[in-house]
Amino acid sequence: MPVRVSEFSWQQTPAAVFLSLPLRGVCVRDADVFCGESYLKVNFPPFLFEVFLYAPIDDGNSKAKIGNDTILFTLYKKDPVMWETLSMPGVDKETMQRIREKSILQAQEKAKEATEAKATAKREDQRYALGVMMKIEEEERKKIEDMKENERKKATRELEAWKESQRQAEKQKSIPRKEKCQRGKQAEERGTPKPPSLPRKAPSAARLPQRGRNWENIFSEKLKEDSVPAPRSAGNIQISFTPRAFPTALRESQVAEEEEWLHKQAEARRALSTDLPEFSDLKEEEKNPDWLKEKGNKLFATENYLAAVDAYNLAIRLNSKIPLLYLNRAACHLKLRNLHKAIEDSSKALELLTPPVSDNANARMKAHVRRGTAFCQLELYVEGLQDYEAALKIDPSNTVVQNDAEKIRNIIQGTALKSRD
Repeated sequence: MPVRVSEFSWQQTPAAVFLSLPLRGVCVRDADVFCGESYLKVNFPPFLFEVFLYAPIDDGNSKAKIGNDTILFTLYKKDPVMWETLSMPGVDKETMQRIREKSILQAQEKAKEATEAKATAKREDQRYALGVMMKIEEEERKKIEDMKENERKKATRELEAWKESQRQAEKQKSIPRKEKCQRGKQAEERGTPKPPSLPRKAPSAARLPQRGRNWENIFSEKLKEDSVPAPRSAGNIQISFTPRAFPTALRESQVAEEEEWLHKQAEARRALSTDLPEFSDLKEEEKNPDWLKEKGNKLFATENYLAAVDAYNLAIRLNSKIPLLYLNRAACHLKLRNLHKAIEDSSKALELLTPPVSDNANARMKAHVRRGTAFCQLELYVEGLQDYEAALKIDPSNTVVQNDAEKIRNIIQGTALKSRD
């Protein structure tokens, strides 16, 4: 049974309330502080302090400072009036339970709104980055199209020049033939006699014309070689395929979500802050979050839950981006009956286990089950059932989760029947 703290002091102004709560050995690492509009709770095992405030406060701007065996609260009032007492007078157990549940639901709604706002801002940043990338790709595509057009025009000009040179060569060959034909016609018209045959042996009739044709062919081939443009240079394109880190086929995978998950895991491994002065006195292995996680797991197996929480706390201080640290610490808080802390750690683990891919499906299912268990132990069965149903969507064949969800449904139905009676 927790030891309820009744010794405290408080002062007030029309705008704020200053509450001093002495707790021996209290520290930021182990104190569980929950603050709502009308409800304030501090859980520091084995001590428990809770107060149902006289009037609502601005829980978003209120502050708590922990140190020197004391917790100092600065609670800002919503209405600037003086309170008669710190706590609400004449509160029965039913009203207390209703205020607790209302405060938890309000805290969840605010956390959900903050998460949605963060997701919206992230989507806007992604949309802006996508627009910039599309603009750059459009400029690159236009540049490539311009280069292709210039090459096409250049090739067209070279082809036209080659055709023109061919036409000029044909004209040069046809001019001597026309002159020879014209001289023969003029001689026939004038009646000029043919020259007498020479007495010596004439060369073979077939050799001279053949020799003339050979020279003409050599000349035309040489002209063609000079006018034909040189062939384009050849090249090779190197292609490399990136290996996939996930075992599923590419057509069945959500590539963007998987790449984002791998990127977050790489950032978590790089986000070590062991160079800070507060970690200078630690051993080398104690600066490794993975070693601390394994140590916490061994302590949990021996039912030394407080020591396991200490190990997970130090690992989270070294690297706050590893979701399994929050998930394992939530299991310890469940054993220690720190239910609100278990809900917070499970929610933090689910926040880090994004995007949802097959590699983190088992961890997401455990986070939903542990948060649902904490809700049920707080008698918030509807919220607990929602988490169990979310776990079943991830692993529908898990019979243990199915049986627990069915038991929660029976409890909810039995409560509803009692309220009707």
